[in-house]
Amino acid sequence: MNPKLDKQLCEKYPEIFADRYSDPKTTAMCWGLDVGDGWFALIDNLCNDIQTYVNENHLPPVVATQVKEKFGGLRFYIGSGHPHIWDLINKAEKKSYNICEICGKDGKVNDAGYWLQTLCEKHREVKCI
Repeated sequence: MNPKLDKQLCEKYPEIFADRYSDPKTTAMCWGLDVGDGWFALIDNLCNDIQTYVNENHLPPVVATQVKEKFGGLRFYIGSGHPHIWDLINKAEKKSYNICEICGKDGKVNDAGYWLQTLCEKHREVKCI
């Protein structure tokens, strides 16, 4: 994700991204949000849902340990959380398989033979992988 969008999410959700600039010996968040800009809204909505649930239910903070793409889908790892939080994450990860990682439009998993990435028709044609 481009640095401006990465920073925007970290500033909007400081508890979730508390480890964003921590030592790589303790978290993979030091590498940033390792996804395309097209998933910005998906991650923003997920973080909003998580933070709202945590606040409303007086739960301990949820801290992301890694956010990346794997096998064409979003992976949003946390240290620990309430079962409802895990459900929110699972739903967002499933949604990612239908959202172009480059632009955020409707997409599907594209198999380039060496890498899976969820792309819209336009970005499959451009071969952004």
